[in-house]
Amino acid sequence: MKSLVTSTFIVILGLVSAVIIGFGPDLLMDNRGYDEEQVGLSNQIIIKFSHVIAENTPKGLTIERFSQLVKEKTNGRVEVQVFPNSILHTEKTEMTALQNGEIQMIAPAFSYVSNTIPEWAVLDLPYLFRSQEDVETVFNGEIGQILFDKLEDSDMKGLAFWGSGFKQVTANRRLIMPSDFVGQRLRIIPGNVIEAQFRTLHAIPVGSSFNELYSMLAAGKVDGEENTISNVYTKRLYHVQKHMTISNHSYLGYAVVINKTFWNNLPADIQQAISEAMQEATAYNNQLAVSMNDKQLRLLQENGGMNIHIQTAEERAAWIEALQPVYDQFAPSIGEPLMQKIRELHQRR
Repeated sequence: MKSLVTSTFIVILGLVSAVIIGFGPDLLMDNRGYDEEQVGLSNQIIIKFSHVIAENTPKGLTIERFSQLVKEKTNGRVEVQVFPNSILHTEKTEMTALQNGEIQMIAPAFSYVSNTIPEWAVLDLPYLFRSQEDVETVFNGEIGQILFDKLEDSDMKGLAFWGSGFKQVTANRRLIMPSDFVGQRLRIIPGNVIEAQFRTLHAIPVGSSFNELYSMLAAGKVDGEENTISNVYTKRLYHVQKHMTISNHSYLGYAVVINKTFWNNLPADIQQAISEAMQEATAYNNQLAVSMNDKQLRLLQENGGMNIHIQTAEERAAWIEALQPVYDQFAPSIGEPLMQKIRELHQRR
């Protein structure tokens, strides 16, 4: 009996060995359900998209939409990993990280691009855009293309312009006429044009990152700031600011930029899919920025936490006149070709 059991065990062991050795690993691999998926994951392209704004802003929501569109259009071959709220980099470090290849995509405010490429300062000029139509004309026309061409020498490729909306000013006192700005400490996005704008009004500009803004206002380190309505609302700045003037004096927009070397190394079909996703996300952004700012202005007015003043035509004319020296100051560094395009834009009004 013992001999029979032993013989049976040897036969079974031999059959198992034959399966493993004789039939080879291919048969075993065929029985594993996820090998093909694992191979696909190992070849997946990762795009790290770093930005500094909250997820519930026009830019934050658009980046999430873009990420989903890329996944769908590439059947999962490309994953856009989103890092909001300065998780990876602040405004000061993200452009260097992009150029070094540490991250692949960013969407900096125009002011941060102009710190590297002076011509981009044109987009921060006060009252450059006097309507949403002006915004679309500049972004989609010759001015936008000239600015994107300027990125190429710095190993960056511009994919789109995204808008957050027109800027307003908030403070703990009414800022109605240019003379009201005298002596006011105002937080700004660091940038030469924005700094010059408030110095021209005899205010004191204080550059800082967006994530520091609420605490600076709450602590009284600054008296006010400029921002879009959506940023005022989502950042709850109405808790620490008493007044807001709807001035539309400047525009907060972003350049969606990818590392040029990284882009050039992508397969052509992946480039096409990303471009299509970007086009759809940009259309979404354009609609969202306008609708969100309109809706949240109504919410702020209903909330009653801030005194909201809408600038009159006379006040607007006074601001434009007071800020004209900013154009004169930056025209040489922006260059005559771009300044001429701006003059043509304004003459069409």
